[in-house]
Amino acid sequence: MQSMKNSLAQYYRCPEEHARFVLNGELSKTKGYFRLGQDILCYGRCSGIHPSQLSSGPLPDVCQEIIIEDGTVRLPFDLQEVADGLRFERYAAPSGNGDSSRTSTTTKMYYFIRPVLPVTVRKHLQRVRLNGWSKIQFPHWPVDWSVDNLFESMLLRSLKSQSADTIPFIWFWPEGASSCAIMTHDVETTEGRDFCSTLMDINDSFGIKSSFQVVPEVRYEVPESYLSSIRDRGFEVNVQDLNHDGHLYRNRKQFRERVAKINAYGKQYKAAGFRAGVLYRNEEWYEEFDFEYDMSVPNVAHLDPQRGGCCTVMPYFIGDLLELPVTTTQDYSLFHILKDYSIDLWKQQTELIMAKHGMSSFIVHPDYIIDDRERQTYRELLAYLAELRDTKGVWLPTPFEVNRWWRQRDKMELVEDSSGKWRIEGEGKERARVAYASEKDGQIEYTLED
Repeated sequence: MQSMKNSLAQYYRCPEEHARFVLNGELSKTKGYFRLGQDILCYGRCSGIHPSQLSSGPLPDVCQEIIIEDGTVRLPFDLQEVADGLRFERYAAPSGNGDSSRTSTTTKMYYFIRPVLPVTVRKHLQRVRLNGWSKIQFPHWPVDWSVDNLFESMLLRSLKSQSADTIPFIWFWPEGASSCAIMTHDVETTEGRDFCSTLMDINDSFGIKSSFQVVPEVRYEVPESYLSSIRDRGFEVNVQDLNHDGHLYRNRKQFRERVAKINAYGKQYKAAGFRAGVLYRNEEWYEEFDFEYDMSVPNVAHLDPQRGGCCTVMPYFIGDLLELPVTTTQDYSLFHILKDYSIDLWKQQTELIMAKHGMSSFIVHPDYIIDDRERQTYRELLAYLAELRDTKGVWLPTPFEVNRWWRQRDKMELVEDSSGKWRIEGEGKERARVAYASEKDGQIEYTLED
């Protein structure tokens, strides 16, 4: 039996002795899709069955291949490989030069001429391209929980293998917050840049700070006075791409040349975070970035030019880089693709994310909420988030605050004293809370220590 990296202990920050997994056989040579029960879709290699190359149609179920004995769970798949196969979008299989089926030649041509297209033409072309998006079965719209459900399922099996009533872990958010929500603003035009001061006024009226992702080259001038006006008010500045032309990941050579400039702008702007234009991404190349966190990976990318999705509502590490996934629909897609000027979809997604105690991450462009109707919709969203903060205990930090907390939590440890009581050790422990996972009616239930 071969042991595997303890990704469950990393996700929950629980003692490793409560999460013991080994492989129960030789893994298949090829990766593919399979199911863990009816609700959890997985991607990776497995033993005992042949994974499918398609996510649709009947998929083999590996539940019967899982064996629990002697305090250990024997799995027919590598839990880390499967979780990362979804989080890193490896099921979408980009080619070696960075091109993929998710970034077609037609899409690249569109983004080449995009700067000269009026919004009315762009909206029409994008609707044509996205026709049929609602029929895509995987990832699951409007929020995909595959990774989070996978870890909950493994925790249930750990409880059974240990014959334990509860498993202690470090709660996901500081001060016992029920979940988290962050607001981000991608600045795309000179008009949007000039609206940022008004946008900060609106945010401050609801007590919600946010981050502004700035395009360093071509789009507009970026004077230091503009950056200081954001930072001095307690908001954040991050880097958005290099010039937002859609070609950042065109090939590895060009990517490295651009990343060198992007990293330099990050230092110049005092920015800890990065987001790629158009949410283009290739997680296998992220080691080139010199940032603390990235915000380019959607949870479900049905309405984005590059399809896919990370299938989790929690932050996660890609090497040393922390990914803060985009877990809700962008304002541009909501207004101009779905033609929806209500916050109903945002509320639905937020409630689904809260059910998993995850992070709701929003992209609202200053460029697209200048007009009264869009601005009013944004105010309604802020009012809704403020209400969740005041009545549901939702944490509303900036992205950097999430980054700092998640890195602290990743280094914390649970220590049991002689009386059997658990305490948390590590930087930031005064904000952390001990939680307990138990089984109720076949599902995971969480409780927090007072």
